[in-house]
Amino acid sequence: MIELIYPYSPAPLVPQPTAENAGRQRPSGEIFPVVEPNGMVVGRASRGYCHSGAKPLHPVVHIQIMDRYGRIYLQKRSMHKDIQPGKWDTAVGGHVSYGESILEAVYREASEELGFTDFNPIYLRSYVFESEIEKELVNVFAAVGSFELHPDHDEVDEGRWWDMDMIESETGKGIFTPNFENEFKEIRPILESLL
Repeated sequence: MIELIYPYSPAPLVPQPTAENAGRQRPSGEIFPVVEPNGMVVGRASRGYCHSGAKPLHPVVHIQIMDRYGRIYLQKRSMHKDIQPGKWDTAVGGHVSYGESILEAVYREASEELGFTDFNPIYLRSYVFESEIEKELVNVFAAVGSFELHPDHDEVDEGRWWDMDMIESETGKGIFTPNFENEFKEIRPILESLL
């Protein structure tokens, strides 16, 4: 698992202040770590900047939740999300906040999105995902068992269990986020080995 390695002092703001914006560039809202692919934190940036097309690499977490029947729980992204609204996606997915570890973000996001706190995350893999507007260091975990999930309807429109073959047959039809489709294709054999 990739561990984030924070500098002793707060990492510099990204983008760097210039003579034109000196004194006006104060971080506000959510602040994410800017990282190297190995987890070294080299900066900190606002959510807006990370999603502006500038594409600083920033870490996120995904949790694939699976029951003992081999079904995967997916969330339908809220229509007010700024990225991929209304599409089905990983059960839990979210950004790592500046100062957090990967595992802290796993538990925080699971709690915020699904009220999901009593689980043992199994690390699966890390990879870099790049879209038109952002570049993420994705850290994928799984949780397997019988869980009671309570979607937060500010974060998620709905959630339901999907058979893996059904996901496979619906791939490429605009139902799922592109990132989920790519990730599922790569990790399906690993998920099946956990049953």
